[in-house]
Amino acid sequence: MSRRLCLIPGDGIGLEVVPAAVEVLEKLLPAVQVLEADAGWECFRRQGSAVPEATLELLTECGAGLFGAVSSPSGVVPGYRSAILTLRQRLGLSLNLRPVRSWPQVSPRADVDLLILRENSEGLYSGREHWEAEGVAIAERVISRAACQRLAEQAAQLAGERSARRITLVHKANVLPLTCGLFRDTCSQVLTAAGWGEQLDERLVDIAALQLVQQPEAFDLIVTTNLFGDILSDLACHWGGGMGLAPSLNLGAGIALAEPVHGSAPDIAGSGRANPLAAILSLGLLLRYHWQLPELAARLEAAVYSFLAEEGQVDFATQTTRRVTQGILQRL
Repeated sequence: MSRRLCLIPGDGIGLEVVPAAVEVLEKLLPAVQVLEADAGWECFRRQGSAVPEATLELLTECGAGLFGAVSSPSGVVPGYRSAILTLRQRLGLSLNLRPVRSWPQVSPRADVDLLILRENSEGLYSGREHWEAEGVAIAERVISRAACQRLAEQAAQLAGERSARRITLVHKANVLPLTCGLFRDTCSQVLTAAGWGEQLDERLVDIAALQLVQQPEAFDLIVTTNLFGDILSDLACHWGGGMGLAPSLNLGAGIALAEPVHGSAPDIAGSGRANPLAAILSLGLLLRYHWQLPELAARLEAAVYSFLAEEGQVDFATQTTRRVTQGILQRL
């Protein structure tokens, strides 16, 4: 079966880690057809749009993509909205998978293996902000039953694939009883009906953060809302070796976008020091969960494991991107 991949390097180190990841993918899947599209802050500065319609059309046609990184201004820029948020919402990429596992040499401990499943289209990232009065800005948090149901149904499927020993719903329903209450109740009903009631528990987000620091090995599958999932996954990736090894996958109906969790890192862009492993592992998630090629995903992850076991403590200095990529290619 011929597969097509839409590449969106984006900004900063995305221009370096995306080509590196594609080299690895082409070693595993030589017949893959790779097409490139534009998006990001620099794209906005050139074209007046962070995500041109041509990019949305190409990604939709391919059904699979790899996004590198995006730079975003911290203040309001008329007409600009984050490229990755636009891609998620325009293409219905309503689910986000972020695994965290221990890797040799680079992880602080050897017993962490968890998956954070995050609702990806709503919450405080819905983009609904306005001024209520002079000096008073309002952001609206959107939680819908339909989105919670999609999230919980995917969680039930992933729990089966993982033979999950525990599913933890993370929320703040004691303070946000309508929105977080709707999330908790809907997800609980769906997961219980799917036969996961005995494995199901819940945590308030602040307690979950504390326990991810204290006992990360106690978690298995975490299911949560958009902003909470973003924060908790960044916290948890410490146990997997940091942002340079943190992959993710945005999933929708018949479409997926792999995306390393790290940002555009303008301080090291162009220096050759960017770690491509997060982008490489993100393509592993695409292979496993979207293209349904778990054997190739396992080969990729085994190559990363072997590389880190043998060379994880080497000082790569200014040649990190090239040396890591070559190390993975040699082990495939």
